[in-house]
Amino acid sequence: MPGNYVNSTDIISLSHGEKMTDRSHPAGKPIRTAVTDEDGIDFAIIELFFFAYRDFTSDPDQILSDYGFGRAHHRVLHFVNRRPGLTVAELLDVLKITKQSLARVLKQLIDTDHVVQLQGPRDRRQRELYPTAKGRALALALARPQSRRIHAALEDFGATERALIERFLEAMVNPELRAQIDIVPAKMSGKSHGDH
Repeated sequence: MPGNYVNSTDIISLSHGEKMTDRSHPAGKPIRTAVTDEDGIDFAIIELFFFAYRDFTSDPDQILSDYGFGRAHHRVLHFVNRRPGLTVAELLDVLKITKQSLARVLKQLIDTDHVVQLQGPRDRRQRELYPTAKGRALALALARPQSRRIHAALEDFGATERALIERFLEAMVNPELRAQIDIVPAKMSGKSHGDH
């Protein structure tokens, strides 16, 4: 449903012992003071991530809604365009979603001619994913506003500061998964910050 897509990774899970409020019991007393950093929790950075992510995804979300696509489609298009020939198994490992979730998203992208799936040349059981011209065009259309936003944010920063930001973001990735970052094409760090 255009505009109402929710990616499974964006849904709050209650599987870690949390329980929905039982409305048969009296409500607890309201706490009128804001939570602060006093418990050693870096709420300032956490909150900046919430706001930055909201705005970073807002532009592509509008484009995706025209196709009836959501953020899962965006992620698939991004990685298939960055790593043409990526196998379904490799994509599952990068996205950390279920086979069922990926199958549904891939079917839509294949049915709409944004992605093609081919048998692997060495192993026929492997399925390699490639963008079509239509899929490449959509991936670029989604990336352009995000690249413009990044460029605007970095406009007053030098190469050293940009490198620090890249190091920070890489450090936010789980250590055992950081090798996935290096699989993308040769980094153009500091050379080009997108179309604007």
